[in-house]
Amino acid sequence: MPNTTRYPRREFLRRAAIAAGALAAGGMGWKIWHNHVGRAHDPARSDAVLARVPVATPAGGLPNIVLIVADDLGYGDLGCYGGGPVLTPHLDALADRGTRLTGFNACSSLCSPSRAGLLTGRYPIRTHITMPLYPTGSPQDMFLQAGGTRRYGVKGIPDDELLLPELLQARGYRTALTGKWHLGDRSPSLPNENGFDLFFGAYYSNSTRPYAIYRNREVAIPAPADQDVLTQRLTVEACDFIRDHHDAPFFLYHALPFPHAPLHASDAFRGTSDAGLYGDVVAEIDWSAGEILATLEDTGVADRTIVIFTSDNGPWWEGSPGGIRGRKNLVFEGGYRVPCIVRWPGVVPAGHVVEALSVNFDLFPTLLAAAGVDLSGDRIIDGRDMRPLLTGAVDTLHDTFYYYKSSRLLGVRRGPWKYLRRHWSDNGGYPTVNHGPFLFNLETDPNESYSMIQSEPAIAAECLALMEAWDAEMDHNVRGWLDPAA
Repeated sequence: MPNTTRYPRREFLRRAAIAAGALAAGGMGWKIWHNHVGRAHDPARSDAVLARVPVATPAGGLPNIVLIVADDLGYGDLGCYGGGPVLTPHLDALADRGTRLTGFNACSSLCSPSRAGLLTGRYPIRTHITMPLYPTGSPQDMFLQAGGTRRYGVKGIPDDELLLPELLQARGYRTALTGKWHLGDRSPSLPNENGFDLFFGAYYSNSTRPYAIYRNREVAIPAPADQDVLTQRLTVEACDFIRDHHDAPFFLYHALPFPHAPLHASDAFRGTSDAGLYGDVVAEIDWSAGEILATLEDTGVADRTIVIFTSDNGPWWEGSPGGIRGRKNLVFEGGYRVPCIVRWPGVVPAGHVVEALSVNFDLFPTLLAAAGVDLSGDRIIDGRDMRPLLTGAVDTLHDTFYYYKSSRLLGVRRGPWKYLRRHWSDNGGYPTVNHGPFLFNLETDPNESYSMIQSEPAIAAECLALMEAWDAEMDHNVRGWLDPAA
């Protein structure tokens, strides 16, 4: 008797395979369409702005800019911020000759988003960089991509963002990045495509594998690079750049890869502090800053150079958040608040302390204003020019500040009040259980120990309304594009 079930079964499998393929193709097509529309990609917008930046003539009147950024350095790790066993004489001296900010926040408690905000002057959510980036094709990268964690599939700083080095380069500055990039490893998200004449450093955090050091687009130190001497190598490159370009305006972004784990220090510093290897690493960071400051003096440009030292976010496994609650990857203050020292001869007073809230994305409009770059209104810039705050002309810079974890808005600060939505917090006994909501008064309770939500329900409601309005604004125009003709 013939088998009457074979053909129907084969036909069913064939049709099922066709249907599955169609669904997969449809799903892929929908994802491509969704990513394209949601990304709101508009590179012509940035090209137009860059084309309007006038080259300074003569360029000699522009200040040089040195921006030193440590990786995962805590608010309390420097001597001038109350650091205990770690000695940081060069940075302490920088604070004596400049202004120390005690209310300075990163715009994220994670590396890549913080750097995206720092270099664009915008909340990281606007750039779609809301999570740390990993090498293309790495297990971490594929996991985040498969899980949909990457906003609209973005894996590097979009080429329609305007970066600080791009605008300074258009103005006539020579620009260099020595150290960590962490904003993409593929075109068009490479350092040399985003405003840096010189790149000497790594694309990612020092915990990634393989870890190589690049000179522009070529490998200079093959993986695995010897990280024990990395701070020394990066400092030599930074100082050489200053010597080579001290006769013209320059921008140096010295983005040290430490004290991000794993910790490494050279033989000259290993075992020299009373804070273990972490303290040795911070001492070497202090040495690096000292070498750059000495080079500015030796080349005769110290008095016309803005020097800023800060960190990208709070400390991770080790380091001091300075007695405030939280660490890296948390929305409590210890994850966001970082040291910041500004020395600006003739503008910023020496030995001054500024307590008001300011944010690392404020450095973008501040430094552009110093360089005479006027941004037209083609996009929202969340940062504000810090000069009135630094000089004492005003005592408040921001009315509100928003706290994100990845792409989720978790909190808002308004004046002394900080409201946090219910979320996974840092409670060790129940780390995967949601807690909150919380309302803290940072003036009376700076380490966020006592929630006032029951006793101040009206303030909590006002803060929640601010967050809901902000979420709605982001849903409507997350990129912050503006109509220049409006």
